Amino acid sequence: MVRPQNFDGSSRRVARFITACKLYIWMRMRGAPVEEQIQWMLLYMQVEATYVWKENILEDLEEGLLEYETVGEFLAEIRKKLRRGDEELVKVAELKRLEQGGKTIEKFVQKSRRAARRSRYERRPLVEELKRGINTMICQRFMESE
Repeated sequence: MVRPQNFDGSSRRVARFITACKLYIWMRMRGAPVEEQIQWMLLYMQVEATYVWKENILEDLEEGLLEYETVGEFLAEIRKKLRRGDEELVKVAELKRLEQGGKTIEKFVQKSRRAARRSRYERRPLVEELKRGINTMICQRFMESE
């Protein structure tokens, strides 16, 4: 039995991913607990665009806040969140990847603003992402200045 391909979070691949998961679970994991089946599906969300959503689900699992009584509910959530939120997920991943590198601080801020536009990051979380991407030396000098 073929396992699903890693899911990249793109809306055009949601249906294919869900179908592959359903078939595999039905054939190989039918009696497994819902939480275990969900964790198995999360293994195939290895592409950066799905990380934020995956991390939120994992945190809920760890804290015992799992809201899904059936795998079908979880799959419906994947369909709903990742189909609509495709652009948002991509923008968040892009924002998290940004680093200043050799760019001037002005160019880095411009690129960050572009990435942040549709990410829904605002205020403090956005500032934290910007600070994370700034060159260490510049950030250190900034923190040491009055």
